Amino acid sequence: MHRPDSAPALLVIAHGSRDPRHAATVHALVARVRAMRPGLTVATGFLEFNLPSVTCALESLAAQGVREVVAQPLLLNRAYHAKSDIPTVLRRAPARLDVRQAAVLGPSPLLVTALERRLGEAGVRPGQRASTGVVLAAAGSTDPEAIEVTGALARQWQRDGWYAVRPAFAAGTGRRTDVPDTATAVRRLRAEGARRIAVARYVLAPGFLPDRIARGAAEAGAEVLAEVLGPAPEVAQVLLRRYDAACAPAVTALGA
Repeated sequence: MHRPDSAPALLVIAHGSRDPRHAATVHALVARVRAMRPGLTVATGFLEFNLPSVTCALESLAAQGVREVVAQPLLLNRAYHAKSDIPTVLRRAPARLDVRQAAVLGPSPLLVTALERRLGEAGVRPGQRASTGVVLAAAGSTDPEAIEVTGALARQWQRDGWYAVRPAFAAGTGRRTDVPDTATAVRRLRAEGARRIAVARYVLAPGFLPDRIARGAAEAGAEVLAEVLGPAPEVAQVLLRRYDAACAPAVTALGA
């Protein structure tokens, strides 16, 4: 039973997928969050495909006596789902719940650390940075803000000693021609002279689009393909920072 005088509950909102790996990864991340913040009420809701739905998760929290909820979008960029889908479903929350939507997870230096963790696990060593071109492969969006934020992240990450870091998108960039898919980005880096090319999947969980990124990497001959971010400890850390910021927005900086 939730204690009414305790901290707001945390509701992690994931998109959902027909791919069972997606929900399994979300649950593994939420389990890590619970382990890092014992005593915090943490629930999970999905926008589609998986259960419980966000609405059912909110109703369950209300039935437990929860009065305040921080809804944390499990998203890396602030695009359509964060701006429209999630606010719409949160407006249908039980009237007795005070629900606040936290900021999306990205961008954050912690996520860059998680990307580097995955590249290291895939075989990239620190001494190989200067000769390694990195494709920062995101799911994609038609939202210009999300596209620009991913590009800015690539430019910032390049300063950490990589040969080059270029953004790529699996889908959803609309009519823009300046945002390549994974295979195109790999080929461009090769043409620029990168001796080794690593594809860093800037996505949280496996599924259709991460698999498309993998196919593009293989098609273009990338030497390294990193795993998705998944339940990396840095992802759990930034999630809790976003939760804390939503609890005390005037004190905690969202860009931490």
